[in-house]
Order: sequence, then C-alpha cells, then structure tokens
Amino acid sequence: MQNHVKPLVILVAGGSASGKSTVVGEILKKAGLEDVIIIRHDDYYLDQKYVPFEDRLKMNYDHPKSLDNDLLLNHLNALIRGESVEKPIYDFVNYTRADRTEKIDPKRVIIVEGILILADAQIRKLSGLNLYVELDDDTRFIRRMLRDMNERGRSIESIVEHYQTTVKPMFYQFVKPSKRHAHVIIPNDNKHDIAVDLIASKIKTVLGLNQ
Repeated sequence: MQNHVKPLVILVAGGSASGKSTVVGEILKKAGLEDVIIIRHDDYYLDQKYVPFEDRLKMNYDHPKSLDNDLLLNHLNALIRGESVEKPIYDFVNYTRADRTEKIDPKRVIIVEGILILADAQIRKLSGLNLYVELDDDTRFIRRMLRDMNERGRSIESIVEHYQTTVKPMFYQFVKPSKRHAHVIIPNDNKHDIAVDLIASKIKTVLGLNQ
C-alpha cells in the first residue's frame, strides 16, 4: 500500500463576479499543476427538492445558512484521507440539487472556490492557503448583470432589485469581512501578475516542485 500524501487545500473567496475562476486558472497555468480538483461551493447549496418552487425563489442564497457546509466538510475530509466522494451538482434553473452527482477522486491539490468559503471556521482549519479576489463593487455588479441576463435569462429589473436587497448587504455582512482570513488578497481590477507568480511559487514550494 502506497503512503498517502496529504493534499494541499486552497480556499478562494471574493464577491460575486470578482473573477475567482479566472484567477484560479491563471495560478494553475503558472504553477503547471494538473493533479487538481476544483470544487465550487455553489454545488453545496441545500437540497430543496421538497420546498415549493415559489419558496425557493424567496431564499437568501448569499447567506451562509443557505449552504450545506457539513456535507462539504465531510467530503473534504474524505478527499484528504484519499477517498473518493459523490459531489452534489446544483441546478440553478430549479434552485435545488440535480438528481445526479459527480464522482470526485482525491488529488494532490484541492481548490474550493465560493463567495462564502472563508466564512466557515471548520473549513478554514483544513486549508493550507486562503486567497481573496478583490474587485470594485461597480465592476462586479456590471459583470453579474451581464452574466445573469445572458446565461440565466433574467431581467434588468429583477437583477437590480436582487442586488440591492440581498447581494450587496450580504456581501458587506459576510463576504467582505471574511477577507481578514485570507493569506493573500489579489486585486483583480488591474495587473495581478506578481500576486499570481508569488502564489504559484508558494504552491510549488509546498508540493516540493521547486527543488
């Protein structure tokens, strides 16, 4: 039996539409990493199959209580032990989990990204590197509006109302304060090559790839 090497867990937070996925892609490319799992915190929204659809629409999906962090914690611990897991898949059209799951096999690096991933103390305990991607409010709102219009077919009126009543207040109550738990804050409104280079180098050092 081969000795199991404990994987490196990286948490990536930041406001909605701040560019988390893009920055993660740049870091992976720079570090030349392939043995990587990328898990979206969004897939761990609570299962609402038995909640009427009208009530699902009223849920606050920017609040920490909307996420099943207990399940994510169990899955991360299993992956760290070298075990495979069946990850849920979230259906954003029906506001609940899809009937199918996705098998995730353990890898050397586990990246979990989501707006609230740094807000959970138990999940932070598993992490070796916490990143926070920062982008100004106006740019994030414009990006989010274009995404919701083009990908989710939502009206400008509904996007603006949702942003003002839920997204913005929850950002200032939960997401932005979690920035204090980050080891590195990455500015995404200008060139961030230096931050990406430093993070990639740090990851390679932790994994013993710089030797």
